[in-house]
Amino acid sequence: MTIAVAGAGAYGTALAVALGKKAPVHLWARDAALVEAMRTTRTTPRLPNVVLPENIDVSADLETVFLADTILLAVPAQQISAFLITHADRLAGKTIVSCAKGIDLTTLKGTASSISELIPSATAAILTGPSFAADIAKGLPTALTLACADDGVGTQLQADLSTKTLRLYRTTDVIGAELGGSLKNVMAIACGACIGEGMGDSARAALMTRGMAEMMRLSIAMGGQSETLMGLSGFGDLVLTCTSEQSRNYRYGLALGRMEGFDPSITVEGVATTHAVAKLAREKGIEMPIVTMLSGLLDGKSSITEAIQGLLSRPLKEE
Repeated sequence: MTIAVAGAGAYGTALAVALGKKAPVHLWARDAALVEAMRTTRTTPRLPNVVLPENIDVSADLETVFLADTILLAVPAQQISAFLITHADRLAGKTIVSCAKGIDLTTLKGTASSISELIPSATAAILTGPSFAADIAKGLPTALTLACADDGVGTQLQADLSTKTLRLYRTTDVIGAELGGSLKNVMAIACGACIGEGMGDSARAALMTRGMAEMMRLSIAMGGQSETLMGLSGFGDLVLTCTSEQSRNYRYGLALGRMEGFDPSITVEGVATTHAVAKLAREKGIEMPIVTMLSGLLDGKSSITEAIQGLLSRPLKEE
């Protein structure tokens, strides 16, 4: 099997580094200047102090992606649909593994679901779970969820994409896996805002716990399994991103809580996903108060104080 990674951001490159230690990998980057620098120095500014294995062929030619049997799609979640539509003919019949976490603002679909819908002849999968690009690239122990509806393909992918330090657990619950990975970004922003505002660790723990309840509520309503949300792609990723400043979504929330600016060049998937999930919850009639309050906060319709007060003043209920 030949593997290509489409997208040379930190995460896509980190996966290429991990996989390149055991087999050849094609890594595609849009920026030709970046490609030339990576080829020459065998390094990338996105992953400081990481050396690219010689097995990685870096190219700005998208054809190198389409020649592979298995494509790891590591472009931002909000760009995936456009990429799939633009290159539908060349992607037909491929195995496409989404490595992005988010819900499309227009279609309200997860990334793996978008693959299945837009490229019906392809086999869709998603790789998700608690992981930072730097940890994967450095070879630090990491466990992820690989979700594929076709368990036979999933079993093969599990073997091909696992390494000595990157351990994959398999599931056929694509919906649960993609929603867990997407919704934890929403909760990470909320928790960052909570800490940035100075509300403390107890409040963050409450947000994480009640946030998990909302994640499970939506996932089950959409056809996902509660067991999936209690695994790496849900609970595991929630814990990591709600407690570490390595998380871009958490850092964004911190800046929000402190009323500080945030670098606009940094992709924060959770912002668009918050708005998409808020819309999805309204359409499905699903109660998601944290998501709703956060969407209003991000839109500037409420302050952090008002959002928190709104959550605290809700009627008392059983857990």
